[in-house]
Amino acid sequence: MKYQRLFSPIRIGGLELKNRVVMSAVHLMYNMDGYANARFSEFYWRRAEGGAALVFVGGCRFDEYGGSPGMMSLQTDDFIPGYRKFTDGMHLRGAKAGVQLYHAGAYAHSIANEGREALAPSAVLSKFTKEMPKEMTRDEIKTVIAKWAEAAARAKRAGFDVVEISASAGYLISQFLSPKTNLRTDEYGGSWENRVRFPLEVVAAVRGAVGPDYPVCVRIAGNDFVPGSNTNAEAVLFAQRLEKAGIQLINVTGGWHETVIPQLTGELPRGGFTYLAAAVRDAVDIPVAASNRINDPALAERVLAAGEADLVSLARPLIADPDWPGKAEKGEDRLIRRCVACNQGCLAKTFFAEPVECLVNGFAGREAELKPRRAKEPKAILVLGAGPAGCEFAVQAAAAGHDVTVWEKAGVIGGQLLLAAASRAKREFLNLVPYYSAMFEKLGVTLSLSKNASPGEIVASGFDIVVTATGSTPKSIALPEGADMPVCSALDIFSGRVTAGRDVVILGGGAVGCECAGFLAEEAALSPDALYFMLSQRSETPEKALTLLDRTRRSITIVDVAKIGTGFEPGTAWPLMKALTRFGVKQYPFAAVLGATASSVEIEAPEPKTREQRARARETGAAEPKKRIRARIPCDTLIVASGALPDDRLYRALRDDCPEIYNIGDSCRPGKISDAVAQAIALAMKL
Repeated sequence: MKYQRLFSPIRIGGLELKNRVVMSAVHLMYNMDGYANARFSEFYWRRAEGGAALVFVGGCRFDEYGGSPGMMSLQTDDFIPGYRKFTDGMHLRGAKAGVQLYHAGAYAHSIANEGREALAPSAVLSKFTKEMPKEMTRDEIKTVIAKWAEAAARAKRAGFDVVEISASAGYLISQFLSPKTNLRTDEYGGSWENRVRFPLEVVAAVRGAVGPDYPVCVRIAGNDFVPGSNTNAEAVLFAQRLEKAGIQLINVTGGWHETVIPQLTGELPRGGFTYLAAAVRDAVDIPVAASNRINDPALAERVLAAGEADLVSLARPLIADPDWPGKAEKGEDRLIRRCVACNQGCLAKTFFAEPVECLVNGFAGREAELKPRRAKEPKAILVLGAGPAGCEFAVQAAAAGHDVTVWEKAGVIGGQLLLAAASRAKREFLNLVPYYSAMFEKLGVTLSLSKNASPGEIVASGFDIVVTATGSTPKSIALPEGADMPVCSALDIFSGRVTAGRDVVILGGGAVGCECAGFLAEEAALSPDALYFMLSQRSETPEKALTLLDRTRRSITIVDVAKIGTGFEPGTAWPLMKALTRFGVKQYPFAAVLGATASSVEIEAPEPKTREQRARARETGAAEPKKRIRARIPCDTLIVASGALPDDRLYRALRDDCPEIYNIGDSCRPGKISDAVAQAIALAMKL
């Protein structure tokens, strides 16, 4: 077997797992009333069918303070029957089921809890909710511990095989452990011994509720990544205390929600936090799971082989492809639809209390309503264009039994995926290209590259159905009269057709413009390989290397008529905007271009505020009057990133002559990859 370690069994206490793949708990927003339902159950049953050995659900709230609507609940016995049916279904499908018992502490929003103040070890303003929590009394501490234990007993009665205690991400237990949020002067605060008291009392109560042989595990923060809080050293000490307390598995994740260190997005390299798990693994004798950005089975095998962990904990990779384990076990790596670390359909949705979806998997969260089926009357279908919409439709239509042919005018498939993946943080998007290629081969899709067919040839080809998925073209922008400056598009930069100079002005501060700025800044900065060489060979001091790492040779300016940084899904833009600040990218929102010469661009814009002015505005709540200034910006490369227009010329040329024709993706309406995937699936299921 290719991945012998990954697919070898392991015991968690008295529970045997068939392999080392664990699905970690992830907030889905599928249980608005807390009860098990079809959407929740079908989503997880599908992951069980895909081959994961142990699937954790949750977070699961157990009192009126520690969670929010949209979470599952075990607050009363009323919830048990539904989850018993759910766990029976998991077992029938070959997976063990665990539940993560969760208390947010200061991270609980009052608006989600009927106005109640959040409970916390101390009254320290939460940087996550921007609210002041209530310091817990001793009685409230005892009540929360008792409710935690009661929920564990219900979980056991509901058929769950494992209970996981959430002690990560900045939630209640993390808050008790941290000297930054635990300012208590009683037996629960102060020294490390006191700060660890509450979590150990939770563990003891849960163990007492479920008995000595029932598996209990804890998910911990491997490093809070918050200044003044706990590091990996304290995580190791905590893990050792948990082992002594009878915990049978420790799942090590990254930091708190309020950290400025990326945890899930593409800025974090694959397996970027396995070193946190490795330190814990070296310090305890119970199984340890490694988490965060492990989307490749070869990487998972290496983590196990190197002894960094005993199991790998996946969440988003199994949202993207529930069959990840089964495909890896069969050696079908190319057929895995890998998570692209975008967080657009998963994390971003939860900011608006919306159900989790997936950019690359249009079935995620819709398993109960979207059931793949075979076509009653298979048709011969021609797809024009092999971008995300065309490729996804071809795969779904072929899987339904249609005879599918794809014509692509370029020499490769992928369309604008290839350009979207230009920046380092989005390189995971490239995984979709080999995935679609492999699926074409498996399903018998006929692919013709460099095929730029005329409307007449298409009509004469005799296909039953034609689907146009021809993408979009960049919008142009009208410069003031007399402007003398060559202009290119962001796509010209991403594709390599144009190499930018040292003085760059980008017109457009949406997602594409900001990503273009980040791409150009990194391109003219110290590369990761050069940084590794400097540090490994000691050719420069770490201080010198870090100085170079924060510097770009380009002077980059973003200009927009509106606010800069719009167009991103919530919670996904901040790592990029942080990088733009680090590289000194200048930003002029609400600006107007007055003119351009061969070497400069003249603009009018509000005068940028200093850090002190911004801080004063936050403190007083009163914004200072906006003074408008004129600025002449040196420029040898002017880039337009102002959006896109549908390229529907072929569709319009064909619609009157083809018996059945459809237009999908950007050629219908420019949007996100998730939009293209959803349209493709909907059309394929309709035919």
